[in-house]
Amino acid sequence: MRVAGDPKAKQCTGCKRDLPPEAFARDKNRRDGLQVRCRECVAEYSAARYRRRREAMGKPVWVKVDVPAGHKLCRMCGEVKPHSEWHRNATASDGLSTRCKACRAIRGRQDHLKRQYGITEAERDELVASQGGVCCICLAAVPEHVDHCHKTGRVRGVLCFSCNAALGQFKDRPDAIRRAAAYVEGIAWKPTLVAPGVYQLPS
Repeated sequence: MRVAGDPKAKQCTGCKRDLPPEAFARDKNRRDGLQVRCRECVAEYSAARYRRRREAMGKPVWVKVDVPAGHKLCRMCGEVKPHSEWHRNATASDGLSTRCKACRAIRGRQDHLKRQYGITEAERDELVASQGGVCCICLAAVPEHVDHCHKTGRVRGVLCFSCNAALGQFKDRPDAIRRAAAYVEGIAWKPTLVAPGVYQLPS
């Protein structure tokens, strides 16, 4: 069926409307060189197929959001933010990263914990809770740094900045740490000269 006065009109097999040729995408395999469905119907069909495919994979379905000029939608937090809240990415079509600065920082911390210590943020938080929410050495400061054995890679706890730095200065040597504790407690740990060039350490 054609529209009166418009011999070039074509009926869409989807919505059954008679539309001008411009409403159809090209298809060189068709006699008239146009697809059988209009652009709107093709877009709706593609969107529906996309939703079914994402849902079957258990992944979130992205919904198109109207974004004002100079802004971008972050798919991680779902917020529309100005371009100033994004890092530059020369390889992206819009020249911006796929995540906003705040989400990139969060993802960076998550990736660091998994890559460096093999734990998640939830596991780190459980460890902090098991310590009573404080550094497990000084029992006072806020624990912020994951401590691990450099030989085995085993996570030992979460320490404050000062205690974590102190362990690093002692190079994780229990003998040196014990001598330091005894020194602070007033026990003399100075070696005694018993012969030329020979020193005896206190027991």
